Amino acid sequence: MSDIADQSGGWRGRVALGALVVSILSVLWFMAAALGSRFGFWSWQFGLLTMMRDIGRVVAFGSVGLAVIALVIALIKSPRKRPAILAIGALVVSLLLLGRLGGLVAGAQAVPPIHDIQTDWSDPVRFSDAIMAARGPESNPVRYGTDAVFSYGSESPLEGRLIADIQEEAECPSKDPDDCEDAEPPKPYPPLEPVTINAAPDVVFAAAKRLVAAQGWTIVTEDAEGGVLEATHTSTWFGFKDDVALRLRPVPGGTRVDMRSVSRVGRSDLGANSRRISAFLNDLEGQRY
Repeated sequence: MSDIADQSGGWRGRVALGALVVSILSVLWFMAAALGSRFGFWSWQFGLLTMMRDIGRVVAFGSVGLAVIALVIALIKSPRKRPAILAIGALVVSLLLLGRLGGLVAGAQAVPPIHDIQTDWSDPVRFSDAIMAARGPESNPVRYGTDAVFSYGSESPLEGRLIADIQEEAECPSKDPDDCEDAEPPKPYPPLEPVTINAAPDVVFAAAKRLVAAQGWTIVTEDAEGGVLEATHTSTWFGFKDDVALRLRPVPGGTRVDMRSVSRVGRSDLGANSRRISAFLNDLEGQRY
């Protein structure tokens, strides 16, 4: 019996195993918060703000603390190998979870709290009635014109400022990532501007439609003659929906493409809309025409 107890670590092994189980359950807690929101078991506000931000913070730090205690217990006075391994596993899982949570918080703080991004605020891309009907009255408003301002009735220093100016200040002036990191303050958004492609509008439209389909976005409006392509992106975990619109116009030398991406809910998009537009237009430029 003593040999079995020695191999399992006795009560110290049970503490370490408990810490590992708690660390795994902590990961499942965050997964449940997101998937529960996606499938309608609770609101996204409860899943994101309550379960992940408020309770999740306690869960993550508590998991790390328990893992540290289990590791100390496993190592002091006649250290036991199995409890130490289990405790190290628990600590690794907990730290990865805490790091992920910290990364989300840092990412949110690094970008301006806006959710409406486009390539040309002086001539805004307009959404169709079909998209607006799908967004519904409870979604974020879609603003047009250069006078669109950040307005949430908050004490934010951005309150009352033009969204176009906020976006421009957050954009890197160069396509070189090093320039973005070296800027003061660092620029979180890639440079966004319309692209001109040396091909006819119908050819570019077909390429854009293929790319939209490849992204897994749901096409809502496709008007090749009018140069309008609209789609909705749904996030994997929370099921957040962002509406995307492409506007194609013939210009000397080819086709000009403007793009807009707007989140339906949430004040901040954590930079997702900007990254989406930049990646899509880069891919569109890279197609064979």
